[in-house]
Amino acid sequence: MPVKQALHPAEIHRPVLPEEIIRFLAPRDKGVYVDATLGLGGHTERILAGSAPAGRVIAFDWDLRAINLARERLAPFRDRLTFVHRSYAEIEPGLAEAGVTRVDGILLDLGLSSLQLDSSAEEVGRGFSFQRGEPLDMRMDQRTTRTAAELINNATEQELADIFYYYGEEKQARRIAAHLVKARKKNRFETTDQLAELVARAIPRRFHPHRIHVATRVFQAVRIAVNQELENLATLLKKAPALLNPGARLCIISFHSLEDRLVKWGFRNDPCWEILTRKPVLPGRDEARDNPRSRSAKLRVAALRPRKEGP
Repeated sequence: MPVKQALHPAEIHRPVLPEEIIRFLAPRDKGVYVDATLGLGGHTERILAGSAPAGRVIAFDWDLRAINLARERLAPFRDRLTFVHRSYAEIEPGLAEAGVTRVDGILLDLGLSSLQLDSSAEEVGRGFSFQRGEPLDMRMDQRTTRTAAELINNATEQELADIFYYYGEEKQARRIAAHLVKARKKNRFETTDQLAELVARAIPRRFHPHRIHVATRVFQAVRIAVNQELENLATLLKKAPALLNPGARLCIISFHSLEDRLVKWGFRNDPCWEILTRKPVLPGRDEARDNPRSRSAKLRVAALRPRKEGP
């Protein structure tokens, strides 16, 4: 079987809702912006172009490989671009390292990047896809120690059921957890295909979904748990107001209901935000057709209200 040719980052990456992001973020000359989820740099590239000639972007990513590839792709903008190898939950120390205290906009594009899903065949995958037999890793930041394999093989049956139910909204969570704990007594789970096959066996055929792989929700749940994604999102929502200039926008693209609800209520429950999107902005028909991964995307945007002066 021929080895799949590795693709250039620009070939495998299509940023989601690119025109809408620029319209809401409204980058300007001499503005300072944060792309809190750099990935392969598609959004960053557009923000830099929109803020020419002197706008600046501070780009965060906890995946060092993504930073290295984006650095190559965005080389023409190197004088206006700073890379930060941190999670967006560490936005405060990251901005401090870059010599920045306040910014004119923050973008957060949640979920998996094209890079993480489209690894070339000659590379050892990181467990984000169940289409191949990859190691059960799922760490977005390789500096952390807890892998998906450690969670799957060591968590209690109740803990697993809760993870599958709350993070994956999987209705068969208890059944899957029970089958998994029984199976791991014989053999540890080490690869993605082992886990996917277990889920397929545990769920009766009549309950298999028609439009997605039967293991999709379980994989989502494990990935969220391993990377503490909801906790990180809550942290950024809490920290963002202190880091934005008045009127600056926070744009967040989410891909599943847990994230979207967290963003919606985070905006609604904090009086410092002026909500600019009464309903989430969705991809248009053309984008959904040309970029299938955009189909579940939802964009919510809020602007920071002017701070009240003291008496």
